[in-house]
Amino acid sequence: MQSSATETGQRVHSREEVRRPKGPKQPLRTSPIVSENGETSRVVQVLLSPHSAMDLDREACYRAVKARDRRFDGRFFTGVVSTGVFCRSICPARTPRFENCVFFPTAAAAYSAGFRPCLRCRPEISPGVPTWSGTVATVNRALRLIAEEESEAVDLEALASRLGVGSRHLRRLFQKHVGASPVAVLQVQRIFLAKQLITDSGLPLSQVALGAGFGSVRRFNAVMRGTFGRPPRDLRRAARPTASGLTLRLPYRLPYDWAGILAFLRRRAIPGVESVDDEVYRRTISLEGAQGIVEVRATGEAFLLATITVDRLSALAAFAARLRHLFDLDADPEPIAAHLGRDHALAHRLSARPGLRVPGAWDAFELAVRAILGQQVSVAAASTLAGRLAAAFGEPLSTPKSDHGLRVLFPGPKTLANADLSNIGLPHARAAAISSLASAMTNDPALLRTTNGLEPTVARLVTLPGIGRWTAEYIAMRALGEPDAFPANDLGLLRAMRRHLARPSPALLLRRAERWRPWRAYAAMLLWLDGAGVNTTPRARSASR
Repeated sequence: MQSSATETGQRVHSREEVRRPKGPKQPLRTSPIVSENGETSRVVQVLLSPHSAMDLDREACYRAVKARDRRFDGRFFTGVVSTGVFCRSICPARTPRFENCVFFPTAAAAYSAGFRPCLRCRPEISPGVPTWSGTVATVNRALRLIAEEESEAVDLEALASRLGVGSRHLRRLFQKHVGASPVAVLQVQRIFLAKQLITDSGLPLSQVALGAGFGSVRRFNAVMRGTFGRPPRDLRRAARPTASGLTLRLPYRLPYDWAGILAFLRRRAIPGVESVDDEVYRRTISLEGAQGIVEVRATGEAFLLATITVDRLSALAAFAARLRHLFDLDADPEPIAAHLGRDHALAHRLSARPGLRVPGAWDAFELAVRAILGQQVSVAAASTLAGRLAAAFGEPLSTPKSDHGLRVLFPGPKTLANADLSNIGLPHARAAAISSLASAMTNDPALLRTTNGLEPTVARLVTLPGIGRWTAEYIAMRALGEPDAFPANDLGLLRAMRRHLARPSPALLLRRAERWRPWRAYAAMLLWLDGAGVNTTPRARSASR
């Protein structure tokens, strides 16, 4: 049964007025807020519209809420009209009555409708919306731009222009697939990050406001009070945070192949920039003038824990977005495994690696340079060359040096565009390719952004000197997070499929990979991990490096 009503209202205080949409009068539901969280009671007014923005099966959602089924965590949120609070499907509070529940596809949709986040189940640490949960590619790219670039990405006209669509069309897409506007998505992103920092870190509240992206402490206080019904200091007093530094929870959907991610990243770690030791991934980071080190480790729960040490607080939302991309935390492993498992060549491999992910990249340019360095050399040789490049042209880290050898930031496009790369052992052709890419990035910083889509991006990259189809597909796969990117002429993939293809060739592999769409990148990752122990010749051209 599809939902017959969509809750498209707004939060109001006792002295505010509800602005009704034009057209026939809509039913108005008013209820006091008395939640199990002990929040200050006040009045919320929610407008219920007969025009449904999302199609959610209310009875199925309610069954998931009653069962506290973790498989549905983050797939929808429950607004409870008797309290004015919205919750995750696994909220431990008493299950509300069916007639008091309304269901939203995203937290931003629930927030826009006038509900506020539950303090008990904490929607801010629920898994993100999977990139293949029904939203179109245009909306996925827009959401990533908003997460990484915040306010720069929510000018609707500018955002639509970057995505190659009209602003009215983009607005319709957001209402259809997200249930909220880009501005509302950004607002919820800031609120959720601030709430997590209040609850989980010992940062001063003024630094929390800055790190979450609020323009002023006054604005931060007003928004948090308006959202949770209490000021930030009361939220912290109730939470009693134990962490003294800056930590972020990065939730994901179970299962998660942490061992596979670490094995892949360990072999490709750039000396001085990255390291993988004691089941912890570490790297130097730089973003919007802030630089430092991040450490990411697994926990016993469904989230990774990132500890960030930076010289100044800024752009924490962008930090979190980049880490989510690096560790592919928004993937939904169940439908991927169900689809790829139909091919007997992948089925047994999948059973050995539940929770398969495709490692992304902290920085798209860094990954692209690493891909060029990996052409026709071994994994170890490519890492050595990348380390020499970073040592020769990277900026020394200004924060205290790490005990794990992290001491330099990977050089950016402007640095490498004019650098003499002949003294670090690079073949002339590869040095020229890196210089060409750096110049192209300097002239067009949007070259490696997520707005263009797979085929246009690959077509543009292969026009650059020294970048062929393999390199372009690998860049799209990891730097841009394209789930269907597939470097078919990769020697590692061809070797992994020898038992399943009579005479493996890129053309035959591409034909076989048609059945893996739209998740060919995950199939490639599975084959690479399966063949990670196979020695390859120095001339092998394989993205498994």
